Amino acid sequence: MPLHQGPEKRDERPMSVNPFYGEANPVGGMTEAPPKHRLPDTPLPPMTAYQLVHDELMLDGNSRLNLATFVTTWMEPQAGVLMAECRDKNMIDKDEYPRTAELERRCVAMLADLWNAPDPATAVGCSTTGSSEACMLAGMALKRRWSKRNPKPGARPNLVMGINVQVCWEKFCNFWEVEPRLIPMEGDRFHLDPQAAAALCDENTIGVVAILGSTFDGSYEPVADLCAALDALQERTGLDIPVHVDGASGGMVAPFLDPDLAWDFRLPRVASINTSGHKYGLVYPGVGWALWRDQDALPEELVFRVNYLGGDMPTFALNFSRPGAQVVAQYYTFLRLGARATGPCSRPPGTSPEASPNASRPSATSGS
Repeated sequence: MPLHQGPEKRDERPMSVNPFYGEANPVGGMTEAPPKHRLPDTPLPPMTAYQLVHDELMLDGNSRLNLATFVTTWMEPQAGVLMAECRDKNMIDKDEYPRTAELERRCVAMLADLWNAPDPATAVGCSTTGSSEACMLAGMALKRRWSKRNPKPGARPNLVMGINVQVCWEKFCNFWEVEPRLIPMEGDRFHLDPQAAAALCDENTIGVVAILGSTFDGSYEPVADLCAALDALQERTGLDIPVHVDGASGGMVAPFLDPDLAWDFRLPRVASINTSGHKYGLVYPGVGWALWRDQDALPEELVFRVNYLGGDMPTFALNFSRPGAQVVAQYYTFLRLGARATGPCSRPPGTSPEASPNASRPSATSGS
């Protein structure tokens, strides 16, 4: 979330309070307006507090009119009801809310099947707060696997990716002290070049990131060509470099509109995939997904097992407590639309269902 600092100046003008927002006595307890940047000395009636906050938010834009947003701004009323019923359920407490945990497991299984995992039953995955957290988790798994196969002291890991990647990958490299090796754009190419990516790899490369839905122009990076270039690199040098596919937007578009496009777990070199449930997963903001092709792709030591809430609960996340509402809404959307309807709902404006598979065909832009 954004970092905030305190006010530069003391309150110059307090919030105004309409006395008719009060209780039956319009002026009862309304002798002064509450401060903006410190806790009020006394409580406010609930309706007064609501109206003050409500009126502040009137100055926000209307999300339904925000055509530049990266996220879903409308869901069916039934989804809203389910989310309201689950917003107080803590996703981390799988013993207390086992059915919410089961719906999360089903979503992972559905995505593993959608992305052609060799065996969906053995694929592993989890929900996240968005695709940015999912990218962080995938990057952590890549780095840990690299450290196991390259235990040289003092070696600095690097991650190869196009310069067009979303900012979450820059964050990952900064936070986890990984050298970013960025492939520049050239001419009409606004994303990664497979041969250039392979040329940047060495024994300290933890992986290569391919974007399915470039932030710059929405194009799909050529994942199959990238894997072929890395296969050739392995034949020449013995370097076995895994690929992570950042499908923040395209991961929920390509399976329906370009089913023959090889970008997912059909390619043996693809170790992990992430997507945003709150983009073309058609769920309100607050849900992403990270999947690994099998248990070997996610080092066991990264998974924490928590027992103080009840039973043994494995968890792989950057945060801990969060509501189950978004995961339930994702399952509702999968159940409601199914494979046939999800494709048309995911189709970007101006495209047709007859569009032929194309590795650089525009999809949505990639946010966090």
